Amino acid sequence: MLGNNARALPITRQERDAMGEVELPAGAYYGISTERARQNFPISGRTVGDFRHLVWAFGAVKAAAARANESTGLLTSRQSAAIQAAAAEVMDGAFDDQFVVDRIQGGAGTSTNMNANEVIANRALELLGHEKGEYQHLDPIDHVNRSQSTNDAYPTAVKIAMRRALDDLLEEHSMLVTAFALKSSQFADILKIGRTQLQDAVPMTLGQEFGAFSETLREDNDRMREMRLHLAEVNLGATAIGTGITASPAYRERVVPELAKITGLPLVAAVNLVEATSDTGVFLLLSGMIKRAAVKLSKICNDLRLLSSGPQAGFGEIQLPAVQAGSSIMPGKVNPVIPEMVNQVAFRIVGSDMTVTMAVEAGQLQLNAFEPVMADALLESMEWLSHACKTLRERCVVGIEANEDLLKQRVAGSLAVITGLTPLLGYAMSAELAKEAMHGRRSLTELILERGLLAESELTAAISPLNLTGVATGQ
Repeated sequence: MLGNNARALPITRQERDAMGEVELPAGAYYGISTERARQNFPISGRTVGDFRHLVWAFGAVKAAAARANESTGLLTSRQSAAIQAAAAEVMDGAFDDQFVVDRIQGGAGTSTNMNANEVIANRALELLGHEKGEYQHLDPIDHVNRSQSTNDAYPTAVKIAMRRALDDLLEEHSMLVTAFALKSSQFADILKIGRTQLQDAVPMTLGQEFGAFSETLREDNDRMREMRLHLAEVNLGATAIGTGITASPAYRERVVPELAKITGLPLVAAVNLVEATSDTGVFLLLSGMIKRAAVKLSKICNDLRLLSSGPQAGFGEIQLPAVQAGSSIMPGKVNPVIPEMVNQVAFRIVGSDMTVTMAVEAGQLQLNAFEPVMADALLESMEWLSHACKTLRERCVVGIEANEDLLKQRVAGSLAVITGLTPLLGYAMSAELAKEAMHGRRSLTELILERGLLAESELTAAISPLNLTGVATGQ
């Protein structure tokens, strides 16, 4: 119980704006604008605070703006220092739980920008020795948001967040490339029958098959890596529509270099700020690259599922690691659940790409109001694909084994080697031999030697692994 002279701490505080008064939790670092947005957009149940990179990026943007505003005399050194210190704490993750607005929101990102302004302002007030909400000393808009608009602060933060998320994805994707390359080396000497249109084609090595997986992923990694340059161009300093209203020329010259120092990224100001404020084509391009990488990885996972199918009544050429029981009714059944997970991530990313496409198309005049859904779709896609690559590598690819005995048996009894004999026997004779061997009980080798079509040495050389696959085995 409280003593006679003790006072209960308030559990709420009041804030007022042009639309009236709102009651907030006393300990909340966010303010009235954030609370209105929280009530207005109960949509996905997933908050901006879930995107660590986006919160980090907003902290960086607000710190850079404070530096530039101080250098031009628009903030005192004390105000700037408090804002920068609060922004640094935001970047460190101290206030992720205070970024409470839904990721899906109207207003072109205004709610997210105000969430950042209010959290940083209230933490800065504490650092200055004041109470939360005492905005007469340091205001979310007049000080934290000085010389900015949502329309330049938000897309700049989004691009920085996407660059960081892309770096995470590239790291995991690169390790997956390497994992497939290592399997290619491990399987270099294992012969198998290649297939086209699911029908037997010509011999190859299992190493060649996995090497192709590695190479196609490497190409996607190169294309995604090129996107980093496009994400480096920002419109900070453009303010509302690109004309820079309320931001001095001196501020515009200094804010992007300051942001580059804080983030460690090679950021540059867009040449035409009006164009950069209205154009969201970079998000469409990035979405396309992510979709390409996801779809091609999904195709590889389809191949892994086919090659491991069975194990008795399917292809059965490789074994995927068994990671969990596959059935509640069939004892001993193990399913390719890790590749199936990657497939489903790809399906989701394809849908997200359509969302981004429609959102980019929906822009009007000097602003696209739909960047929040683009940010949600793209940041989630990169996060999911990064996790999928890591899981596929760790829980599937590194543990794949070849069923060598089965592959040897199939190569030995396959008619696919006939293709390697066509330069010596001609297509018509080769087709006749294949047909006879398929419907009779004689092997190709027996038929060719009995008819004297080739000497044994010629036949052996013609159907050697080097001649059939283009690579020498056993080296």
